[in-house]
Amino acid sequence: MRSTVRALVLAGLMAAGAVVAAGPSAQADTTICEQYGSTTIQGRYVVQNNRWGTSATQCINVTSTGFRITQQQGSAPTNGAPLSYPSVYLGCHYSNCSPGSNLPMQVSRIRSASSSINYTYVGGTYNASYDIWLDPTPKTNGVNQMEIMIWFNRQGSIQPIGSAVGNTTIGGRNWQVWRGSNGANNVISYVAPSPITSWSFNVLDFVNDVRNRGAITTSWYLTSIQAGFEPWNGGVGLAVNNFSASVSG
Repeated sequence: MRSTVRALVLAGLMAAGAVVAAGPSAQADTTICEQYGSTTIQGRYVVQNNRWGTSATQCINVTSTGFRITQQQGSAPTNGAPLSYPSVYLGCHYSNCSPGSNLPMQVSRIRSASSSINYTYVGGTYNASYDIWLDPTPKTNGVNQMEIMIWFNRQGSIQPIGSAVGNTTIGGRNWQVWRGSNGANNVISYVAPSPITSWSFNVLDFVNDVRNRGAITTSWYLTSIQAGFEPWNGGVGLAVNNFSASVSG
């Protein structure tokens, strides 16, 4: 297995961010097939199709609490970048900020940051990826400098960016830790030894572990909290059934 090299399509990712536009708030189920289409749910979160790594069709069905992949026609080699990152998030992603968001927020000002997630898994090659983005500035557009990835599930011959640097315990769970860079930002990944379907946890536990590793300081800003999937092939039926996140300062 070789590292995920999302830097190979970084230019496409940047272009993706430039054209993401929030659609109307999702009341009933909404289908999104547009490459960078998005909508809002609960008047609080953004759900995005974010098909940045392929021209093949991908569609998601957005519910009031999450989304499900209903079409996925692409395929990518497992030693390269994934096809997409359909996801739901709180905060700002390429200038598309969730309604009423108080992010970015300086880490030193955060008093609590909690989140809850429930996934449905199917066959295919993918990871169930929970992303926490940070930057030295209160940046709302473009690539942030620090990406924390929590791999709730990994299927197929894929692995995080960089190399394994050890193991740790966070939130009462064991994680294999990977560290590297995709050429645009640094990445620290926490890989679960077995699939996690549902979990409520303290986001600050991961932020503090990254800080203790010297990768950020408390002067940095938390810009977004995201949950979704990175598929390489297959994945129809993958779902974020429920997502919630809250940050207070």
